[in-house]
Amino acid sequence: MCKALSEATDTWLVELFDQAIVGVKGRFALIATGGYGRGELAPYSDLDVMLLHDSPKTVAEVAERLWYPIWDASKGADKIKLGHAVRTVREAKSLASDDLDTATALLTSRHLAGDAGMTAELIGTISSDWRSRRAHWLAVLAAGVVSRHDEAGEVAFLLEPNLKESSGGLRDIHALRWAEAAGALIAPTDRAGLLEAEDTLLDIRVALHRATGRAGDVLLLQEQEAVAPLAGFGDSDVLMAAVSAAARRVVWIGDETWSRVNGLPPVASDHVLASGVLLRGGEVELEPAADPSDDPTLILRVARTAAASGARISRATLERLEASAPVLPAPWPAGAVDDLVGLLLTGHQAIPVFEALDHYNLLVRILPEWAPVRCKPQRNAYHRFTVDRHLWEAAANAADLAHRVPRPDLLVLGALLHDIGKGYPGDHTDVGVVLVRDIGPRMGLADEDVDAVVAMVQHHLLLPDVATRRDLSDDGTINGVAEAVGNATTLDLLAALTEADSLATGPSAWGSWKRELVTVLVDRTHHVLGGGDFTQVNWRLFPSSEILELMGEGTTAIRTTDDRVTVVAPDRPGLFSRVAGVLSLHGLDVLAAEAHSDDAVAGRQAMAANEFRILPPRDGVKWERIVADLQRALDGQLAIEARLAERAKTYRRRKMLSATVSPPSVRIHNDASSNATVIEVRAPDKIGVLHRITKSLGELGLDIRHAKIQTMGNEVVDTFYVRTADRLKVTDVFHLTEVERAVLHAVG
Repeated sequence: MCKALSEATDTWLVELFDQAIVGVKGRFALIATGGYGRGELAPYSDLDVMLLHDSPKTVAEVAERLWYPIWDASKGADKIKLGHAVRTVREAKSLASDDLDTATALLTSRHLAGDAGMTAELIGTISSDWRSRRAHWLAVLAAGVVSRHDEAGEVAFLLEPNLKESSGGLRDIHALRWAEAAGALIAPTDRAGLLEAEDTLLDIRVALHRATGRAGDVLLLQEQEAVAPLAGFGDSDVLMAAVSAAARRVVWIGDETWSRVNGLPPVASDHVLASGVLLRGGEVELEPAADPSDDPTLILRVARTAAASGARISRATLERLEASAPVLPAPWPAGAVDDLVGLLLTGHQAIPVFEALDHYNLLVRILPEWAPVRCKPQRNAYHRFTVDRHLWEAAANAADLAHRVPRPDLLVLGALLHDIGKGYPGDHTDVGVVLVRDIGPRMGLADEDVDAVVAMVQHHLLLPDVATRRDLSDDGTINGVAEAVGNATTLDLLAALTEADSLATGPSAWGSWKRELVTVLVDRTHHVLGGGDFTQVNWRLFPSSEILELMGEGTTAIRTTDDRVTVVAPDRPGLFSRVAGVLSLHGLDVLAAEAHSDDAVAGRQAMAANEFRILPPRDGVKWERIVADLQRALDGQLAIEARLAERAKTYRRRKMLSATVSPPSVRIHNDASSNATVIEVRAPDKIGVLHRITKSLGELGLDIRHAKIQTMGNEVVDTFYVRTADRLKVTDVFHLTEVERAVLHAVG
């Protein structure tokens, strides 16, 4: 398609050019640059051309005749984004002499129409300069590749990769071709591999443009299902596996090429790193006499030493291991699990080593259960990595936290395996427990160590779920966690795993608020596991002593900070929902909320305090107008429902990641708290959803004693501790059914 589109565009532009130069004096040439110059013009992509000339007096007339018909032909959805330049040959040469983008655009340019001699002179000079200044341009190219990777991430492991700019994307392929034009050596097999990877990525990019009707390089989650059949894949998972495989090949070839370009550190002589493993020429290699078929632990020994030394494993060594290394036997040979733990404890240095092993299908010889998670995407907006990369990142983060636990070895093993069940049908936690029950003994772990790793897999979501969805001042919450984890060692391992897992998930998965909640939960659970009385640690994060004082005085007050608003007012049905509605009216995203109410005492009525943590806009929050509307809402003078309906009509909603948001659900627990019914709601995040949920609870006569609000991508997970007007749990079956019906209606 790209080739055909380029050729059709050539024909059109040649006709326009021939008409544009009629009767005009001077020499002119039209050349295609960029992707169009490479003959890779994708639908809706920029049309990059350069008009060469030797006549400053007449070129404006030619340019006007040429560009305006192109712009006139651009209408509506078929609008063409013209990237045009007008240069003399001398000007183009001068620009290309010190600007990488200009030089590379012209390096792959081609003649379209006009004076072919001008084009040949320019392209010949650019190519000659590129080769003669090889060292300069290769250094600039290499630096640009590193910088781009730091900004755009990795195609192979991102759930929403940039097919062009991310590591392993099309721009990396272009950079390698530019490097080759400067004299860098690329093996014939690697050149063929690049071509195959480019075909895959370009097919998918074209399908993305066709599916969306616009140019774009980021393959968003909600677009993958539509892109898959257009690119020839059965479904989005198969599509993303193909993306990952192509990108991994590009990265591998790129790393090999750039390491040669940059030069390996000089090494005076071979240096033995471990039995059968040495450092030669800056790379980790097998000794000639080492035989992988006789020593199945060589894979792990090579991997551990490579990560510890920070050196690459040589291609020859990886090929030898691929050709003859067997699957690790059961049980593992002595020392094998120590090498795996040693590899994991090197932290982030282990990740490129894992990638090298996986590129040569060696990781599955260590852990056959790895195959189903390889390149597997995660269909939610909370995660940024594929399952395999997420596990490597979690293990690397865990290594950074190893000093906090009594068993660092179990921590990194648990981190590597905590989501291993995601590659299999069924609940990933339940499946993971079964898998680890088999993997642990095979590794040679003692029974009690297997139990500890199994507990990490089984409860890896326990602490973050409880911390963000339950009342940490409720004895039922803390006692439930203590009973689940069983002992202090497991609790410490889970605490470190929670942080490592969250950091590996994405930027929104771990912050000061979540860290504080998890820390409080762990500290209180430690106290109970140690035989302490819960009442000794039962202090609240919210409300603060200042808020409690206001409540005690019966004072109505609104307090704000950069990212929080706290409202203290007489407790009455609908108070929480009114505050939530006002925040929604002003376009503020609620990240979390707390609610607390007390009982009436002599001389004053019952009081309530609600605190909302919001995501501040870049220019900050204009609290003055919001506080004024909050006061009107408290006084019953604001038409919240009508205003929300108006806002919903005009609000340009964010694109929902339909593949990642589950249908609304309501779960009701009467055993999670000693004095309240716990209602947990999952629903798509929409305008006013928190207002509608809490309004429906108020209409059923329920008082919100405590609330935890979480926004995860395009989904909310809200938990409410509610009581009846008599301060009792909701136990009537009919009443409970009506609660579920009302909430589902509110979020539907």
